[in-house]
Amino acid sequence: MNLYFLVEGQRTEKKVYPAWLSHLLPELKRVNDYDQVDKNNYYLFSAEGYPSIIHKHLPNAVEDIVIHGKYNYLIICLDADEVSVNERKQEIHNFVVKNDINLKLGNTKLQIIIQNRCIETWFLGNRKIYSKKPQNNPLIDYIRHYDIYTNCPELMGNYGTFNTHAQFHEAYLKELFRAKNINYSKNNPGDVVKSHYLNQIVQRITDDPTHLQSFQVFIEFCRNIKSSFLESV
Repeated sequence: MNLYFLVEGQRTEKKVYPAWLSHLLPELKRVNDYDQVDKNNYYLFSAEGYPSIIHKHLPNAVEDIVIHGKYNYLIICLDADEVSVNERKQEIHNFVVKNDINLKLGNTKLQIIIQNRCIETWFLGNRKIYSKKPQNNPLIDYIRHYDIYTNCPELMGNYGTFNTHAQFHEAYLKELFRAKNINYSKNNPGDVVKSHYLNQIVQRITDDPTHLQSFQVFIEFCRNIKSSFLESV
C-alpha cells in the first residue's frame, strides 16, 4: 500500500499529517521523494496554498504517480474556506474531468479530504482544551458567540472582526490554548500533533457522530487503509 498526500498548507499540515499518520497508520513509512516508495510507504507534498494546489500541484502529482506506477491512492487535502465542502469537491471533480485525470491515474484511486473550514476547525474538536469558565476577552466573547464544546466546530459562523471563517477559527483555538498556558501557531502546532490530542478529536466524533463530518472522512479513510493491512496479514 503506497499513498501520495498532496496537502494545501506549507506549515501546519506539513507537520500535523505526518504526526497523525504515525499514530493512525504506523505500518506506513514516509519517504522523502515520490520515486522512493516501494511497499507500505507514503509521500507527502506540501503545496503553495489554494488554488495552486488544484491547478498546478494536482497535475504534477498525477504526473509523478504515472511515472512511478506504484501508488494506490492520491489523497488531496485542502480547506473549504468560504465555500461548502460540496462546492470545493465539485471544483476538484470538474478539474479532474476537464483534464482527464481519472484516465491518467489508472489503478490509483483519488481521495479528497476537505478540512471544513480549515484544519484548525478540526483542532477545536478536542473538548479537553475548552475553558468552561474563561477569565479574559476575547475568549469570553468567542464562547458567547459560539460554544464549540456543545456545538460542532465545523458549523461555527464567522465573527465580525475577521475577514474569513478560517481566521476566526484559528484565533479561537489560540485563545483556548492561551487560557491553558499553551501556545499554538501554524509554524509550531505543539500539542495537536500528539496522540492524546488526536484521540480526543476521535472521541468527539464517537460521542457525537453528527460532529466534524469532514474530519470523519479522514478518519474513515485511515481506518479503511488499516483494514487492508489487517486483511493482508
